[in-house]
Amino acid sequence: MRDDDASWDEDVRLAVYHAFADRGRAPSAPELADAAGGSLAVAKQALHRLADAHHLVLDECEHVVLAHPFAARSFGFSVMGSRTLWWGGCAWDSFAIPHLVDAEPEVLVATRCPGCGQPHALVVHRAAPPEGRQVAHFLVPAARMWDDVLHTCAHQRLFCCESCVDAWLAATGREKGAVLDLVTLWQLARGWYAGRLERGYRRREPESAVACFAEAGLTGPFWAPAAAGV
Repeated sequence: MRDDDASWDEDVRLAVYHAFADRGRAPSAPELADAAGGSLAVAKQALHRLADAHHLVLDECEHVVLAHPFAARSFGFSVMGSRTLWWGGCAWDSFAIPHLVDAEPEVLVATRCPGCGQPHALVVHRAAPPEGRQVAHFLVPAARMWDDVLHTCAHQRLFCCESCVDAWLAATGREKGAVLDLVTLWQLARGWYAGRLERGYRRREPESAVACFAEAGLTGPFWAPAAAGV
């Protein structure tokens, strides 16, 4: 056993992310224990530190719910590659998976419009954005995305068009957030998680987040991140 249990954090983080990337699911308890030198207790302590650092999201049973861009349950998106089927955590995450998983350069993203229930299936390739009239609506501004990240992810959805967004907002009594066309969504997703499957990955600092948003053409108050980043 290492003297400092925190030194297992990166091994546990990689075990979580590679289980999702390679097999479309969270790691099992034995897999987590193996990553922490044979101790499930040490692995669970690492999971909580990783959650505190916003590397992943746990439920009340200490199970991994989100390891962006991967999810352990449905948030409205299935992402099918040639060998693996994933849940995407949101529209942003679903578009990010083919950019992150080297073996899957093209995926089929399936979802339904929250406004009218129309099903949508989009082929998302890492080489170019998909074509279509669909838009993504992000309800929660960047600075508040981690206030309740499950709520945030559940409300980054694909709609048929902006009129469906407006109809859904009117029906639910919510204020309009940001609307992105498919090209902008693809550009945002393309490099956001670069390096997340590699050892030594660091989450984006606010300056890096702002630069990534701006590169996708996303500027203004909605995209100003919190001091701790996004």
